Amino acid sequence: MTKILENRPVDRLAFRGASVFCRRIISTSLFVALTVSLAAARDLAVVSNKANSVATISVADLVKVCKAQTNRWPDGKPVTLIMRAPSAPEMKLFLEKVYELPEAQVQDLIATANHGRANHPAIMIADSDEELVNKVASIPGAVGIVDVYAINSSVAVVKLAGKLPLEPGYLLHGN
Repeated sequence: MTKILENRPVDRLAFRGASVFCRRIISTSLFVALTVSLAAARDLAVVSNKANSVATISVADLVKVCKAQTNRWPDGKPVTLIMRAPSAPEMKLFLEKVYELPEAQVQDLIATANHGRANHPAIMIADSDEELVNKVASIPGAVGIVDVYAINSSVAVVKLAGKLPLEPGYLLHGN
């Protein structure tokens, strides 16, 4: 058997080539899996229009805002929640920790909350973090849920349960 392999150097090269090919496939697959899991494990933050008087919000009050059970802030401004689509991978953490509902029920809740409110929806969906931040910055009374690394100076970061994003114990920490 050894002699047969020695007389066939082409087969050994083919085997080595297949081995390299398999290693490349495995490493590419691992890279893709890691990228997807990191996208789903983002750190999120609650941000607010700078004109809002909201500097901190409790988890219970955030849940009320997210379920459109709070219509106005204490200063009288209408409440508008702006978030990414519930089907977005980065929103999985938010659905689990705040809504405590599956995606389909959150979609239904959004539709119900916005019924009859074409001019001023209770909950708006943004296609990107940049669009979300711009909407929050331009709508008085708006708050949003966004990736911490998309925050800029046009919005204010709101403490959630007394903690800022990236502080230990913050509810919307991605890991």
